[in-house]
Amino acid sequence: MAKVQRAIISVSDKRGIGEFARFLSSIGVEILSTGGTARVLRSEGVEVVEVSQYTGFPEMLDGRVKTLHPFVHGGILARRDDPRHREEMERYGIRPIDLVVVNLYPFRETVSKGVSLDEAIEQIDIGGPTLVRAAAKNFKHVAVIVDPDDYPKVRKELEASGEVSLKTRLQLARKAFRHTGDYDAAIADYLERAEV
Repeated sequence: MAKVQRAIISVSDKRGIGEFARFLSSIGVEILSTGGTARVLRSEGVEVVEVSQYTGFPEMLDGRVKTLHPFVHGGILARRDDPRHREEMERYGIRPIDLVVVNLYPFRETVSKGVSLDEAIEQIDIGGPTLVRAAAKNFKHVAVIVDPDDYPKVRKELEASGEVSLKTRLQLARKAFRHTGDYDAAIADYLERAEV
């Protein structure tokens, strides 16, 4: 993996994100972000590029579509060691995204409050799991963080070399797939009990 140059950050659990993002910015990492996370990062003094500015498309459909764009997912899923992937990235102006910091809408917490089916459905995160799964699939080239407790470990590696080791990227990918698996299980459990 080359040095981390670009990260996308979109988190519901904002513990420690300001400090971590400030560190990333201090080592020259460009930070892409969305809505509420971008506002928090700016309030923490972090320079942020809104995903809508990066892709040239606004958030749409009441925020249901924010990050689903080839500039984002091509940047995450491209295999940097494949000349054809690099050629396509160049042709379409896709820049690599090396770090994905995402955790998902708090679905379990929301439905535990006794919300309506429509309210629960709006808490089903689409873009977040897609970002997490894409980064975890491409762990050979991309690091993914779903748990704020992993910021110190990743920071330590970035401070040492500007990179996240392959061993750590694999560990983070395992955790990411468990995270999305648990998330989908919670949604499935809820829908099993839902009435229409």
